[in-house]
Amino acid sequence: MQNVLIVIHLIIVVALVGVVLLQRSEGGGLGMGSGGGGVGGFMTGRGQANALTRATAILAGLFFLTSIVLAVMANRGRVQRSIIDGAPATTAPANPGQPAAPSAPNAGGVLDQLRQLQNQTQGGAQPPTPAPPAAPQQ
Repeated sequence: MQNVLIVIHLIIVVALVGVVLLQRSEGGGLGMGSGGGGVGGFMTGRGQANALTRATAILAGLFFLTSIVLAVMANRGRVQRSIIDGAPATTAPANPGQPAAPSAPNAGGVLDQLRQLQNQTQGGAQPPTPAPPAAPQQ
């Protein structure tokens, strides 16, 4: 159903662009050709609702209608979630004999989780720490 509505929406969009491009410009934008800068030609007999203007209004209404229906259909299957639901749960340490890790402002971040995963896949071995550089000989 949604795919059919998207196709109809695209046909309306193409028709709306075509109808707008077919309309005759009355001296450029912002009423430049009306003479004297006034609004003399704004509501003349020719400027009233002709076929192209009506077609534009109808297509614009259909465009808004299909846009709203597509938005409602896309949002219909969603389940409301809270930001709190996505928060990671605190877990107890895997080895109760080891002291808990020190609490840091960024503890539990993505890098800490990756380090924990890496340590688990390596059998729990801690990554080697680099040796301090030797003092220069004089």
